[in-house]
Amino acid sequence: MSELHRHMGLFHLTMYGVGLILGAGIYVLIGEAAGFAGNSMWISFLLGGIVAMFAGLSYAELSALYPKAAAEYTFVKNAFKNRFFGFIIGWLTAITSIIVAATVALGFGGYLTQFIDLPIEIGAVILIVILSIVNFIGIRESAWANTIFALVTAAGLVLIIFLGFSMEPVETIDYFEAPSGMTGIILAFVLIFFAFIGFEDMANVAEEVRRPQKTIPRAIILSIVITGVIYILVSLASIRILNWQDLAASSAPLADVAHGAIGMNGSVTLSLIALFATASTVLITLVAGARILYGMAKSRTLPEFLGRVHPKTKTPWIAVIGILAASIGFAFVGDIVIIANIVVFAVVITFAAINLAVIVLRYTEPVLERPFRVPVNIGKFPILPLFGFGTTVYMALQFETEIILVGLSIIAIGAVLYLFLRRRKDFMNSN
Repeated sequence: MSELHRHMGLFHLTMYGVGLILGAGIYVLIGEAAGFAGNSMWISFLLGGIVAMFAGLSYAELSALYPKAAAEYTFVKNAFKNRFFGFIIGWLTAITSIIVAATVALGFGGYLTQFIDLPIEIGAVILIVILSIVNFIGIRESAWANTIFALVTAAGLVLIIFLGFSMEPVETIDYFEAPSGMTGIILAFVLIFFAFIGFEDMANVAEEVRRPQKTIPRAIILSIVITGVIYILVSLASIRILNWQDLAASSAPLADVAHGAIGMNGSVTLSLIALFATASTVLITLVAGARILYGMAKSRTLPEFLGRVHPKTKTPWIAVIGILAASIGFAFVGDIVIIANIVVFAVVITFAAINLAVIVLRYTEPVLERPFRVPVNIGKFPILPLFGFGTTVYMALQFETEIILVGLSIIAIGAVLYLFLRRRKDFMNSN
């Protein structure tokens, strides 16, 4: 089986992470967050950044310890010595990548209708196909495309920050005003955590990163810090231009913020930038999803044909096609807020397992060399992963019953798939 090529250094991997995080979430969900938390939504973004950093530090330690594709599967399997548990976490990660790619592609299709008269679903499918071709061509091309997308996406958010802080607000703003109190702030925090997820997929391109033991931890931490600061500044700047009620009522909140500051040109500019933001998210989730399938196939947990690498492009081409087909199939799912909550539920379950894996490995594999260690420890025991585990469990309990049931159904489907594949393998081995 051919090996993947190591083309990504610290800059490209950090931009990859920034592009993963600075995607469609902030462009769409900031209005919903304003509806829950009012002017205090910046606190929700701050909480989101703190929880993301807990998980990010755990990913950093585990990525330095096991720099492999299908990262979550590898981490959990090695920590708990349980292939089934590892498979379920890898399954959740792959499914969320597919759902995110499909849903955000629909967001792209929606923005595209402002420039081209084309059905939203068709625009979404065209984007998925084009970016899957980029994914097939190579990680270097994907990294460069994502770097461009990430810089354009960040430029749009920097524009919002500049406009917000360069203008005098029409009235005095209470940055701690929260219409629903702390409950609203927490609800907004759980929702906008969707805007922070993505950095975990950085671990899934480990086999295409130069010096992964040092590069991946640095890139994860840098990307969370950069995006966290940008998010907080954007949330503060936005309410200096539009009040939280108008933000909450908007279907394109940041475009309306730009329109409120500089008129129609601002709205068109932000809508154009939103095309790059959504395309960036779709590209990266397609890349990461294919690497998850590839890594699990290499470990013989999924059918081995998914682990085949194309001899010329050095990319997992069958996995790329699999993610392409599945994403197109999910491209006909609707409400982004519902999908965001389903994705966040699956992600917080994964983050809980990852934080717990760090703690377990400190005791079960104490002699392993750790190029990066989570700071703040009492002896072997890491304190921050414990906080991260507790926080993610708390978050998982905040979702509506319907969201939890959908998440548990996804886990159940993964369990059935695992049992089927294992029995099929046992049957094949016995013949």
